[in-house]
Amino acid sequence: MKDLIDEIDAAHRAVRDGKLPAGDAHVVALSRTYPAPVEEVWDALTDAERIPRWFLPISGDLRLGGTYQLEGNAGGEIRVCEPPERLLVTWVMGEPAGPEDASIVEVRLEPAGDGSTHLRLDHTAVVPPEMWDQFGPGAVGVGWDLTLLGMWAHLTGLALGSPEQLDKDPTIRTCMTKSSQAWGAALAETGASPDDVAAKVTATTAFYVPPLDGA
Repeated sequence: MKDLIDEIDAAHRAVRDGKLPAGDAHVVALSRTYPAPVEEVWDALTDAERIPRWFLPISGDLRLGGTYQLEGNAGGEIRVCEPPERLLVTWVMGEPAGPEDASIVEVRLEPAGDGSTHLRLDHTAVVPPEMWDQFGPGAVGVGWDLTLLGMWAHLTGLALGSPEQLDKDPTIRTCMTKSSQAWGAALAETGASPDDVAAKVTATTAFYVPPLDGA
């Protein structure tokens, strides 16, 4: 399972300011390379039968202009679908508390040589100040790291196990801890103070990697 930790280390992360119709936003950007051609990565990303194998069950009218719902997670509208290069959707958790344009996820794919694919994911969202002040980019960044790690496992034929098993798996817990720290480093590159970064990393890690029962 060391490969999983290496994959966390291999990803590139960035944090920047953004703008949406709903207001000022934060952008959490994650990029990584997959050992598969663009068409294969696109199929894994968009095929309703494959998505549950590496992410969550999905339902809806899965076409341009249609809607989607991930079981127990986000849903929204499919705004852009340009096979096999670009997908853009709104990303709404639970019942919308405001305009859907307050949270947008964009994924771009391009060939990276040797039959591999470079993927870039940008999540632009209007974030409640109290949430950003407590967790920073790791609040969603760690989740996206795990999601894209799941796709890597799917594309390489690695079985990760059930969510219940993963929550207690030492390797996955290490991956989440390293991801939280990496998002702290990305935040530091924006000029955030060391104390602010440390506090956000601590809060994010405590959320994703709580002590196990009996620990």
